[in-house]
Amino acid sequence: MAFSGNFMCTSFKTELMKAVHNFTTGTGNTFKLALYDNSASFTASTTAYTATNEVANSGTYAAGGGTLTNVTPLATGTTAFTDFADLSFTSATITAYGALIYNDTAAFDPTVCVLDFGGAKTSTSGTFTIIFPTADASNAIIRIA
Repeated sequence: MAFSGNFMCTSFKTELMKAVHNFTTGTGNTFKLALYDNSASFTASTTAYTATNEVANSGTYAAGGGTLTNVTPLATGTTAFTDFADLSFTSATITAYGALIYNDTAAFDPTVCVLDFGGAKTSTSGTFTIIFPTADASNAIIRIA
């Protein structure tokens, strides 16, 4: 199995305390999402982007993945969270089992989180889209309570 759940990486939590990641829209870091096949093996201890077992270039998908936009830190009550715009790769033939979100600006491309798709997600000469959950304290892709 490629992935064993969704994780906010432990290294990311520590790096927040060291100001490695800046989610400020327009002036912050560049965050990317890379897709992986069923041979990839990631856990909460994953620390950096790797090209090993990344899906092949196809259509608008290229090694390193796609740049995430609309990175907007927000808070509701005692929970801080961030959201990204949905991400699409067009004219692509892709089978992915999961993804990494990572900071492409910081040294060594540190990971933010591991996403497990729960099985193969496929596009055939079409559009492969990552749809992010609702941006709120209960559902956002990145939440710190």
